[in-house]
Amino acid sequence: MSQPQRIAFAIVTVSDTAAAKTKEDLSGPAIQQLLLASKRFEADISSAVIIADESEEIKQTLLSLTDRVDVILTTGGTGFAPRDVTPEATKAVIERDCPGIVTALLMRSLQATPLAALSRLTAGIRGSTLIINLPGSPKAVKECFEVLEPILSHAVHLIKNHSQPVKSTHDALQKTDVPNH
Repeated sequence: MSQPQRIAFAIVTVSDTAAAKTKEDLSGPAIQQLLLASKRFEADISSAVIIADESEEIKQTLLSLTDRVDVILTTGGTGFAPRDVTPEATKAVIERDCPGIVTALLMRSLQATPLAALSRLTAGIRGSTLIINLPGSPKAVKECFEVLEPILSHAVHLIKNHSQPVKSTHDALQKTDVPNH
């Protein structure tokens, strides 16, 4: 059996209260725990930061991490409140949208609560880095991770143009039973 893929991650918590240290960040540590416990890949968390809900700070943080890690997971700032600007800041730095990831995350979240319809998640690629916005609650982070965990390795392989693992995954998918039409 082959070794799990090593993926370099950065975690960015976007929260005015956590940045001001008036409230403990629970979502960032929840992401870290989920990543480190994964059996599907080996997580290397090279950065975990807490920043305020400031568009320029979010953009600069994302840009500084791009190409230094494979995946940036943000948490927080994705709701309807006036200071929730993470999606706009993310859209300003990504080069290619990943709407399928957003759809999958929202579908899973809607299974847990109708309030997920009020989440404005964004996902996209800049350079060779995948950036995904997650909601700002540990419960929602866990639900979204259920969607992300099985796809992150393949996503990184595709972005980095690692042809052999991509071919192996695609070949394995073709071997699954497909009903005759």
